[in-house]
Amino acid sequence: MQSNLSSADAVERIVGFFEHLSAADLVRIGELYSADARFKDPFNEVRGIPAIQGIFRHMFTALEQPRFVVTGRVVQGDQCFLTWDFLFAFRSYHRGVTQTVRGASHLVLDADGRITLHRDYWDAAEELYEKLPVVGGLMRWLKRRANQ
Repeated sequence: MQSNLSSADAVERIVGFFEHLSAADLVRIGELYSADARFKDPFNEVRGIPAIQGIFRHMFTALEQPRFVVTGRVVQGDQCFLTWDFLFAFRSYHRGVTQTVRGASHLVLDADGRITLHRDYWDAAEELYEKLPVVGGLMRWLKRRANQ
C-alpha cells in the first residue's frame, strides 16, 4: 500500500463503515471498494460496485435490523481477516427474534486502501439453514445422524 492511508487505518475505516452500515450508506460503497472489486459469500459471487451494492440492498430488504459487529481483526500488508457477528431478525419467521451468524471476511486492499477482494466465510448450514422452519429440522437431524 503506497498511499498516505496505512492498511491499519484503512481497515479501521472499513470496520467503522460496516459496524454502522444503514441502507442510506449504500451510495457510499464506492469509497470502500475499488470499481472492479470482487465479492463472494456462500450465496453470491459478483464484481463491481453496483453488484456489491445490490447484495447489501437485498440484505436490508430481506431482513430486519441487520448489523455487523466485528469481533477480531488481523492486518498484514495489504490483506486483512475480520471475524464478525451478523445480527438480524427474519421479516416473516420468528419476527423480532434476533438471530446471529458468525463468520469471517478476507479483504485485499489496493494502494488507496480500497477493497479489491471481499470474501466472506460462514457456515450456511449451521448459521442459517438450521434456523429456518422445515429445513432447520432436517439440517439438525442430518447433523445428529452424521455425529452418531
